[in-house]
Amino acid sequence: MAELFRNNSPGALTLEEARATEINRVAEQRRLATGFAAPNAFAALLDHLVYQPSRLGKLRLLIDYFANTPDPDRGYGLAALAGTLDIPHAKPALLRQLISARTDPVLFSYSYDYVGDLAETIALLWPTGGNAAPPPTLSAIVATLRAAPKSKVADIIATWMDGLDATGRWALLKLLTGGLRIGVSARLTKTALAQWGELDLANLEEVWHGQEPPYTEIFAWTEKRGPKPVTVRGTAFRPFMLSHAIEDKDFTTLDPADFVAEWKWDGIRVQIAGSTTDTPRLFARSGDDISHTFPDVTARSTFDAVLDGELLVRGQGDDPAPFADLQQRLNRKAVTKKQLETHPEFVRVYDILFDGEEDLRGLPWAARRQRLDAFMAKLPADTRPAFDLSPVVSFSSWDSLAEIRASARGTGMEGLMLKRRASPYMSGRPKGHWFKWKRDPLTVDAVLMYAQRGHGKRSSFYSDYTFGVWRDDELVPIGKAYFGFTDAELKQLDGWIRNNTTERFGPVRAVAPGLVLEVAFDAAQRSSRHKSGIALRFPRVSRIRWDKPAAEADRLENVAKLAERN
Repeated sequence: MAELFRNNSPGALTLEEARATEINRVAEQRRLATGFAAPNAFAALLDHLVYQPSRLGKLRLLIDYFANTPDPDRGYGLAALAGTLDIPHAKPALLRQLISARTDPVLFSYSYDYVGDLAETIALLWPTGGNAAPPPTLSAIVATLRAAPKSKVADIIATWMDGLDATGRWALLKLLTGGLRIGVSARLTKTALAQWGELDLANLEEVWHGQEPPYTEIFAWTEKRGPKPVTVRGTAFRPFMLSHAIEDKDFTTLDPADFVAEWKWDGIRVQIAGSTTDTPRLFARSGDDISHTFPDVTARSTFDAVLDGELLVRGQGDDPAPFADLQQRLNRKAVTKKQLETHPEFVRVYDILFDGEEDLRGLPWAARRQRLDAFMAKLPADTRPAFDLSPVVSFSSWDSLAEIRASARGTGMEGLMLKRRASPYMSGRPKGHWFKWKRDPLTVDAVLMYAQRGHGKRSSFYSDYTFGVWRDDELVPIGKAYFGFTDAELKQLDGWIRNNTTERFGPVRAVAPGLVLEVAFDAAQRSSRHKSGIALRFPRVSRIRWDKPAAEADRLENVAKLAERN
């Protein structure tokens, strides 16, 4: 757009004028198309985002919403889109109770099976002809539900639903459940906000995690009405630097002398914001504060530095335990004393972002590594159990590194990381600096057992697949997959499932054992939660084996051997 309007001819629009004109045009189109008044701006936004296929189109809609919606409504809309809005008591079970009292349960069951989305099903089945009260604003919804006792929430929601049309009801329910599923990620939402405010996305992400909905300080900053929001420097979140998957063609243009290699550890990426004067914090890659789940790490983070590393469970000696052990500690609101003893966590550190108040992110990797080596060498003895240093992998050529990578399967590593020696630490995924070279996936021929309807654009298709392998004459499930196939293949799979259904369980169908899927996965691991005793990590459909008889699919003992190889 900048080039389009950059000229000096009489009457030509400036870039700012063109941008404002485009925003107003999109806004007017949205209002004319939906007929929504200002209180329903969020409903109109969601409705348009669902049917907007392009990323650029979604950005324009989000920018329009931020530009034309007043505080605090736009702030709560931003929080809902970014997944940071918490509305107590309004849970899916309550919504099911509301619709069950207003429609036949069998009709609801069949409708939900067909539609595949709870909010959309309830919105369409809700009886019309209720009150004609004006729709509530987004801020009124949040304030009312946060102040209401739990016993009154159902009546409040029902009153609102009676006064809304189907799209308004759908948007309200999406807001309440938090499951938007409209093809907009938290990062895309922040990208739109940064573009609208002409901000650097990294600067926005740094202040983001110190703010709370409705983000009035952030909007004042983006509109140049206020200063950049202040965050606690020592324990604030800093955006991660991410990598690209390396491709074969890259090895012809990259000089191995410019890069260093490290193992790609099989844990979760974390950032440790240590402090000697404040409460240390541990952040996931999403920016979520996960300190409460891993007190054994944060209790030992009594240093003034910000470190980047991999969270792992301590196994025998210095070797990390399998990822399955780490899963025992993930996503828990509280951790027990026994879990602290049986699954001790530690961080394998591979970068340093801050050393005290000094920001090291602008230094090249080689200089940061020297600082990190010195920092780790000075850690006090009581801190060392929670931290160690990720070693550098020596190599002389890409061929010699390929041989080292080939050994990753036997050691349980995910593969290798390649980092340019001269690379500063930059937020996001800059090209040409960091690469991940994962080990080749394993594959297994499994039989389709169950299929479930998808969500959003896939709500009319059976797109989530449970598959299994043979144990004697019985199929036992070993995993689920919902990607790896084209849209055309999805239609073929959906048709096969409908024609070969043997039983129905709500939105799930059991199918006759007749279709083989070649499933690619990163690792197989022992699992007491699965009937087979085996679970696959990151499974995806690699190929549909229309040609292969189900009786020739893999057997459980073969998959068990793959688990032993991890």
